[in-house]
Amino acid sequence: MKYRFYILDVFTRTAFGGNQLAVLPDARGLSADGMRKVAREFNFSETTFVFPSADDSATARVRIFTPAAEVDFAGHPTVGTACALRYGGHTDSDLIILIENMGRIPVRISNVDGVLYGTLTSDAPLDYVAKGPSTASLAEVLSLERDDVLDGFFAGVGLDFCFAHLATIEAVDRATVDKQAWGRLLSDTRSSDIFFFAGELKSGAEIYARMSAPSHGIEEDPATGSAVAALVGVAGLRSGIQSGVLELSVTQGVKMGRPSRMDSASRLRDGKVVSVDVGGPAVLTATGEIEVGDEWLLAER
Repeated sequence: MKYRFYILDVFTRTAFGGNQLAVLPDARGLSADGMRKVAREFNFSETTFVFPSADDSATARVRIFTPAAEVDFAGHPTVGTACALRYGGHTDSDLIILIENMGRIPVRISNVDGVLYGTLTSDAPLDYVAKGPSTASLAEVLSLERDDVLDGFFAGVGLDFCFAHLATIEAVDRATVDKQAWGRLLSDTRSSDIFFFAGELKSGAEIYARMSAPSHGIEEDPATGSAVAALVGVAGLRSGIQSGVLELSVTQGVKMGRPSRMDSASRLRDGKVVSVDVGGPAVLTATGEIEVGDEWLLAER
Protein backbone atom coordinates (compact mmCIF):
# COMPACT_ATOMS: atom_id res chain seq x y z
CA MET A 1 0.00 0.00 0.00
CA LYS A 2 1.28 3.48 -0.85
CA TYR A 3 1.49 6.20 1.82
CA ARG A 4 2.09 9.85 1.07
CA PHE A 5 4.85 11.55 3.03
CA TYR A 6 6.30 15.01 3.55
CA ILE A 7 9.89 15.78 4.54
CA LEU A 8 10.53 18.99 6.44
CA ASP A 9 13.52 20.69 7.98
CA VAL A 10 12.40 22.01 11.35
CA PHE A 11 13.76 24.91 13.43
CA THR A 12 15.35 26.51 10.38
CA ARG A 13 14.25 28.94 7.68
CA THR A 14 16.70 27.39 5.20
CA ALA A 15 16.36 24.02 3.49
CA PHE A 16 18.99 21.43 4.47
CA GLY A 17 19.45 22.93 7.91
CA GLY A 18 17.57 22.21 11.12
CA ASN A 19 16.21 18.81 12.08
CA GLN A 20 14.79 16.51 9.41
CA LEU A 21 11.33 15.09 9.90
CA ALA A 22 9.22 12.70 7.84
CA VAL A 23 5.44 13.01 8.23
CA LEU A 24 2.84 10.54 6.97
CA PRO A 25 -0.30 12.74 6.96
CA ASP A 26 -2.68 9.77 6.69
CA ALA A 27 -1.22 6.65 8.32
CA ARG A 28 -4.46 4.72 8.68
CA GLY A 29 -3.96 0.98 8.29
CA LEU A 30 -0.34 0.90 9.46
CA SER A 31 0.49 -1.41 12.35
CA ALA A 32 2.85 -0.38 15.14
CA ASP A 33 5.51 -2.66 13.63
CA GLY A 34 4.87 -1.02 10.27
CA MET A 35 5.42 2.42 11.76
CA ARG A 36 8.68 1.26 13.30
CA LYS A 37 9.80 -0.10 9.91
CA VAL A 38 8.92 3.11 8.11
CA ALA A 39 10.71 5.23 10.74
CA ARG A 40 13.77 3.05 10.39
CA GLU A 41 13.63 3.38 6.59
CA PHE A 42 13.63 7.18 6.74
CA ASN A 43 16.23 6.97 9.54
CA PHE A 44 15.66 10.54 10.72
CA SER A 45 15.72 11.25 14.44
CA GLU A 46 11.89 11.04 14.33
CA THR A 47 9.06 10.21 11.93
CA THR A 48 5.43 11.03 12.68
CA PHE A 49 2.26 9.18 11.74
CA VAL A 50 -1.00 11.11 11.60
CA PHE A 51 -4.45 9.62 12.25
CA PRO A 52 -7.95 11.05 12.63
CA SER A 53 -8.62 12.17 16.19
CA ALA A 54 -11.39 10.59 18.22
CA ASP A 55 -11.71 14.02 19.88
CA ASP A 56 -13.64 16.33 17.55
CA SER A 57 -12.00 19.37 19.13
CA ALA A 58 -8.52 18.18 18.08
CA THR A 59 -6.97 18.35 14.62
CA ALA A 60 -5.29 14.92 14.60
CA ARG A 61 -3.86 12.02 16.57
CA VAL A 62 -0.08 11.71 16.14
CA ARG A 63 2.36 8.94 16.99
CA ILE A 64 6.11 9.63 17.04
CA PHE A 65 8.83 7.07 16.31
CA THR A 66 12.62 7.27 16.41
CA PRO A 67 14.53 4.67 14.36
CA ALA A 68 14.51 2.48 17.48
CA ALA A 69 11.31 3.13 19.46
CA GLU A 70 8.08 5.08 19.92
CA VAL A 71 8.26 8.18 22.13
CA ASP A 72 5.43 9.96 23.92
CA PHE A 73 6.47 13.49 22.99
CA ALA A 74 9.13 15.32 21.02
CA GLY A 75 9.46 18.97 20.10
CA HIS A 76 10.52 19.17 16.46
CA PRO A 77 8.08 16.40 15.39
CA THR A 78 5.22 18.27 17.07
CA VAL A 79 6.05 21.62 15.46
CA GLY A 80 6.98 20.00 12.15
CA THR A 81 3.82 17.87 11.94
CA ALA A 82 1.61 20.89 12.55
CA CYS A 83 3.43 22.82 9.82
CA ALA A 84 3.23 19.84 7.46
CA LEU A 85 -0.55 19.67 7.87
CA ARG A 86 -0.73 23.36 6.93
CA TYR A 87 1.72 23.09 4.03
CA GLY A 88 -0.21 20.09 2.68
CA GLY A 89 -3.61 21.78 2.92
CA HIS A 90 -4.96 19.33 5.50
CA THR A 91 -6.07 22.27 7.65
CA ASP A 92 -6.21 26.03 7.29
CA SER A 93 -6.37 26.74 11.02
CA ASP A 94 -3.77 28.85 12.81
CA LEU A 95 -4.29 26.71 15.91
CA ILE A 96 -3.56 23.02 15.43
CA ILE A 97 -4.33 20.63 18.28
CA LEU A 98 -2.37 17.39 18.23
CA ILE A 99 -3.16 14.42 20.48
CA GLU A 100 0.10 12.65 21.31
CA ASN A 101 0.82 9.84 23.74
CA MET A 102 1.55 12.39 26.48
CA GLY A 103 -1.70 14.24 25.82
CA ARG A 104 -3.05 17.28 24.03
CA ILE A 105 -0.51 19.69 22.49
CA PRO A 106 -1.64 22.96 20.86
CA VAL A 107 0.58 24.46 18.16
CA ARG A 108 0.09 28.04 17.01
CA ILE A 109 1.01 28.64 13.36
CA SER A 110 2.08 31.88 11.72
CA ASN A 111 3.35 32.65 8.22
CA VAL A 112 6.50 34.76 8.12
CA ASP A 113 7.46 35.70 4.55
CA GLY A 114 6.16 32.41 3.17
CA VAL A 115 7.76 30.21 5.84
CA LEU A 116 5.55 28.66 8.49
CA TYR A 117 6.51 29.18 12.12
CA GLY A 118 5.07 26.85 14.77
CA THR A 119 5.02 27.27 18.54
CA LEU A 120 3.93 24.43 20.79
CA THR A 121 2.67 24.93 24.31
CA SER A 122 2.84 22.24 26.97
CA ASP A 123 1.29 22.42 30.42
CA ALA A 124 2.60 18.97 31.37
CA PRO A 125 4.29 19.02 34.79
CA LEU A 126 8.00 19.75 34.80
CA ASP A 127 9.84 16.73 36.20
CA TYR A 128 13.07 18.11 37.70
CA VAL A 129 15.73 16.31 39.72
CA ALA A 130 18.45 18.75 40.74
CA LYS A 131 20.91 16.03 41.78
CA GLY A 132 22.08 14.41 38.57
CA PRO A 133 25.25 12.48 37.73
CA SER A 134 28.42 13.93 39.19
CA THR A 135 30.39 16.44 37.15
CA ALA A 136 33.21 13.89 37.07
CA SER A 137 30.91 11.24 35.57
CA LEU A 138 29.56 13.66 32.98
CA ALA A 139 33.08 14.76 32.07
CA GLU A 140 34.06 11.13 31.50
CA VAL A 141 30.95 10.41 29.40
CA LEU A 142 31.64 13.51 27.26
CA SER A 143 35.42 12.96 27.05
CA LEU A 144 36.07 16.29 28.78
CA GLU A 145 38.05 17.61 31.72
CA ARG A 146 36.23 17.97 35.06
CA ASP A 147 36.56 21.75 34.93
CA ASP A 148 34.58 21.77 31.66
CA VAL A 149 31.42 20.60 33.47
CA LEU A 150 29.64 23.03 35.77
CA ASP A 151 26.52 21.07 36.73
CA GLY A 152 24.34 18.08 35.92
CA PHE A 153 20.64 17.46 36.45
CA PHE A 154 17.67 15.51 35.14
CA ALA A 155 14.54 17.16 33.77
CA GLY A 156 11.69 16.45 31.41
CA VAL A 157 8.36 17.67 30.10
CA GLY A 158 6.94 14.39 28.85
CA LEU A 159 10.40 13.05 27.96
CA ASP A 160 13.33 12.98 30.40
CA PHE A 161 16.88 14.12 29.64
CA CYS A 162 20.18 14.25 31.46
CA PHE A 163 21.52 17.81 31.22
CA ALA A 164 25.19 18.72 31.40
CA HIS A 165 25.91 22.42 31.84
CA LEU A 166 29.34 23.09 30.35
CA ALA A 167 31.64 26.03 30.94
CA THR A 168 32.17 27.14 27.34
CA ILE A 169 30.88 26.80 23.80
CA GLU A 170 34.30 25.37 22.91
CA ALA A 171 33.75 22.56 25.42
CA VAL A 172 30.35 21.80 23.87
CA ASP A 173 31.96 21.49 20.44
CA ARG A 174 34.90 19.46 21.79
CA ALA A 175 32.70 16.93 23.61
CA THR A 176 32.53 13.37 22.27
CA VAL A 177 30.33 10.71 23.85
CA ASP A 178 32.46 7.82 25.10
CA LYS A 179 30.18 4.83 24.52
CA GLN A 180 31.86 2.67 27.16
CA ALA A 181 31.64 5.40 29.80
CA TRP A 182 28.06 6.17 28.73
CA GLY A 183 27.10 2.49 29.14
CA ARG A 184 28.76 2.29 32.56
CA LEU A 185 27.75 5.66 34.03
CA LEU A 186 24.60 6.86 32.28
CA SER A 187 22.72 4.11 30.46
CA ASP A 188 20.89 2.85 33.58
CA THR A 189 20.13 6.25 35.10
CA ARG A 190 16.88 8.21 35.06
CA SER A 191 17.64 9.24 31.46
CA SER A 192 20.54 8.25 29.26
CA ASP A 193 19.75 10.91 26.62
CA ILE A 194 22.31 13.64 27.24
CA PHE A 195 21.81 17.30 26.36
CA PHE A 196 24.97 19.33 26.89
CA PHE A 197 24.97 23.10 26.66
CA ALA A 198 26.76 26.35 27.45
CA GLY A 199 25.20 29.67 28.43
CA GLU A 200 23.54 31.22 31.47
CA LEU A 201 20.08 30.04 32.49
CA LYS A 202 18.63 33.54 32.74
CA SER A 203 15.93 35.34 30.78
CA GLY A 204 17.04 36.51 27.35
CA ALA A 205 20.10 34.25 27.32
CA GLU A 206 21.51 32.56 24.23
CA ILE A 207 22.18 28.86 24.80
CA TYR A 208 24.50 26.77 22.61
CA ALA A 209 23.80 23.02 22.73
CA ARG A 210 24.20 19.51 21.39
CA MET A 211 22.33 16.27 22.20
CA SER A 212 23.05 12.55 21.91
CA ALA A 213 20.61 9.68 22.52
CA PRO A 214 22.40 6.37 21.86
CA SER A 215 19.58 4.36 23.44
CA HIS A 216 17.20 5.70 20.75
CA GLY A 217 19.64 5.12 17.91
CA ILE A 218 20.45 8.86 17.65
CA GLU A 219 24.17 9.63 17.63
CA GLU A 220 23.47 13.36 17.56
CA ASP A 221 20.30 15.40 17.12
CA PRO A 222 20.32 18.74 15.26
CA ALA A 223 17.45 20.18 17.36
CA THR A 224 15.75 18.76 20.44
CA GLY A 225 12.62 20.73 21.25
CA SER A 226 11.54 18.45 24.09
CA ALA A 227 14.87 19.01 25.85
CA VAL A 228 14.58 22.76 25.32
CA ALA A 229 11.08 22.64 26.84
CA ALA A 230 12.56 21.05 29.97
CA LEU A 231 15.56 23.38 30.03
CA VAL A 232 13.50 26.57 29.86
CA GLY A 233 11.28 25.13 32.59
CA VAL A 234 14.28 24.54 34.84
CA ALA A 235 15.58 28.03 34.06
CA GLY A 236 12.23 29.47 35.10
CA LEU A 237 12.12 27.40 38.27
CA ARG A 238 15.63 28.44 39.26
CA SER A 239 15.09 32.11 38.38
CA GLY A 240 13.19 33.06 41.52
CA ILE A 241 10.48 34.68 39.38
CA GLN A 242 7.16 34.33 41.19
CA SER A 243 4.88 35.32 38.31
CA GLY A 244 6.01 36.14 34.81
CA VAL A 245 7.79 34.79 31.75
CA LEU A 246 11.38 33.66 31.23
CA GLU A 247 12.73 33.33 27.66
CA LEU A 248 15.69 31.45 26.20
CA SER A 249 16.97 31.11 22.63
CA VAL A 250 18.77 27.85 21.85
CA THR A 251 21.14 27.17 18.96
CA GLN A 252 21.87 23.52 18.21
CA GLY A 253 23.16 21.39 15.31
CA VAL A 254 26.01 23.74 14.34
CA LYS A 255 28.69 21.08 14.84
CA MET A 256 26.71 18.76 12.53
CA GLY A 257 26.37 21.34 9.78
CA ARG A 258 22.60 21.57 10.36
CA PRO A 259 22.21 24.76 12.43
CA SER A 260 18.90 25.05 14.27
CA ARG A 261 17.37 27.78 16.39
CA MET A 262 14.59 27.36 18.93
CA ASP A 263 12.77 30.10 20.82
CA SER A 264 11.42 29.04 24.18
CA ALA A 265 9.60 30.47 27.19
CA SER A 266 8.39 29.31 30.58
CA ARG A 267 5.41 30.87 32.34
CA LEU A 268 5.45 31.03 36.13
CA ARG A 269 2.74 31.56 38.67
CA ASP A 270 3.36 31.55 42.43
CA GLY A 271 6.90 30.39 41.77
CA LYS A 272 5.79 27.33 39.79
CA VAL A 273 6.13 26.60 36.08
CA VAL A 274 2.62 26.36 34.64
CA SER A 275 3.51 25.98 30.93
CA VAL A 276 6.37 26.10 28.45
CA ASP A 277 6.57 27.16 24.81
CA VAL A 278 9.01 25.99 22.14
CA GLY A 279 8.86 27.35 18.62
CA GLY A 280 10.63 27.93 15.36
CA PRO A 281 10.23 27.83 11.58
CA ALA A 282 9.88 24.75 9.37
CA VAL A 283 10.44 24.41 5.63
CA LEU A 284 8.97 21.74 3.35
CA THR A 285 11.76 20.10 1.34
CA ALA A 286 10.21 17.02 -0.32
CA THR A 287 7.00 15.08 -0.89
CA GLY A 288 6.47 11.57 -2.20
CA GLU A 289 5.06 8.11 -1.58
CA ILE A 290 6.43 5.11 0.26
CA GLU A 291 5.30 1.55 -0.48
CA VAL A 292 4.49 -0.52 2.61
CA GLY A 293 4.04 -4.28 2.29
CA ASP A 294 0.88 -6.03 3.53
CA GLU A 295 2.82 -7.66 6.37
CA TRP A 296 3.16 -4.23 8.00
CA LEU A 297 -0.55 -3.38 7.79
CA LEU A 298 -3.40 -4.04 10.19
CA ALA A 299 -5.45 -7.07 9.26
CA GLU A 300 -8.72 -5.18 9.84
CA ARG A 301 -7.86 -2.11 7.76
